[in-house]
Amino acid sequence: MRFTRTYAPYPARRAILAILVLAAAMLPPTGAAAPVTTPLQAIIREAQQNNPEIRAARSEKEAAEQRIAPAGALDDPMLEAGVISVPVDSFRFDREDMTMKMIGMSQRFPYPGKRGLRQDVAAKDAQSAGYGFQETLNRVAREAKVAYFDLALVIESARLVEKNKLILGQFLKIADGRYSVGQGSQADVLKAQTQLSKMTDELIKLGRERPMFEAELVRALGRSSDAAAPVPETLQLREAPLSFDELRERGLRERPQLLALQSVIARAEKSLELMRKESYPDFDVRFSYGQRDRMPDGTRRSDMVNLTVAINLPVWRETKVGPRIAEAQAMRDQALNMYQAQRNEVGMKLRQQVASARQNLLSARLYRNDILPQARLTVEAALAAYRVNRVDFFTLLDNQMTVYTSEIAYVNAVANYNKALAEIDLLTGQSSM
Repeated sequence: MRFTRTYAPYPARRAILAILVLAAAMLPPTGAAAPVTTPLQAIIREAQQNNPEIRAARSEKEAAEQRIAPAGALDDPMLEAGVISVPVDSFRFDREDMTMKMIGMSQRFPYPGKRGLRQDVAAKDAQSAGYGFQETLNRVAREAKVAYFDLALVIESARLVEKNKLILGQFLKIADGRYSVGQGSQADVLKAQTQLSKMTDELIKLGRERPMFEAELVRALGRSSDAAAPVPETLQLREAPLSFDELRERGLRERPQLLALQSVIARAEKSLELMRKESYPDFDVRFSYGQRDRMPDGTRRSDMVNLTVAINLPVWRETKVGPRIAEAQAMRDQALNMYQAQRNEVGMKLRQQVASARQNLLSARLYRNDILPQARLTVEAALAAYRVNRVDFFTLLDNQMTVYTSEIAYVNAVANYNKALAEIDLLTGQSSM
């Protein structure tokens, strides 16, 4: 095909009009109805109120608290009644002096200190369960935050893809129009079509990921599986102080998981002390009253009372108490080692998350303050140059793709930064943003 004119006035006007449409497409929409979004604080509150794991942990804490008072209580007293020394030849109560009707009561009293130690052990169990409940609160909050930011990232990425897909659609029209009048090449058209197909494929991938993050957020909120997921707000770069030493100190001081292990250690110490006291005897105090009938000749016989104290003899200490003391010592050592291991893990994970947060913060700042403004100015300059045929189509397309990849990189950095902050909140014992 041969064209007689290189620059036709009408096609040139069409190209200019398409460029103006393209520039308008790059501006944010003003009339589109935005979906109703849910702030993160509302998400966290709902999760902490409705999540079944939190309700289960709360019930466990309340149950442990109810075990404190019974642990220090005395055993129930024993009431007994019967007859004593009844002759079998007559079964009469007025023949023998020792024949009587008896009623009595007995009570076991543990060795002094045992009841208090048992109550202390139960109190430490309740304290540990309370810290476990707080850890569950924080963990569910972390899960809700991460799902919230993942979903927000998918939604924002889809919005950016749609925006750039619209721009690429305009590029395709420009390339096709210029090709139809001999001012462009078929390669320009094919390149624009290829990039447009890639955008479509990216939307398919994001559409596949969105239900997964919605399901995770619904689970964290404690909603039924068929409930709709809330729509997150637009990703925000919420900068926070990231001093590793201060965060580590706060984590070691306030992390409920570590506080729970401290309670476990204290419980193990009380249990060891209690086991050592098990070799001391308990006391059984028994009181009884015996009523005797009159003698056959009418002589009155005095009633009788009995008071006895019995103790258990720890003669099997080596085979019964000794192993239990060794067990308590082993449990204490286990708790100490677990506590130290968790301290090390908190420090290690904090170092990782602080480094991740810092790197993502630096990247987000760089994209927001430098790369994106420069890339957008480059596209504007390329549009102006393309209008007068000073740059080729590939340069314009490449510059726009740079804007797109930079926008995606920016929202990824913001999402990863916020997720790192969520992990830091969990590690330092914080439950909200």
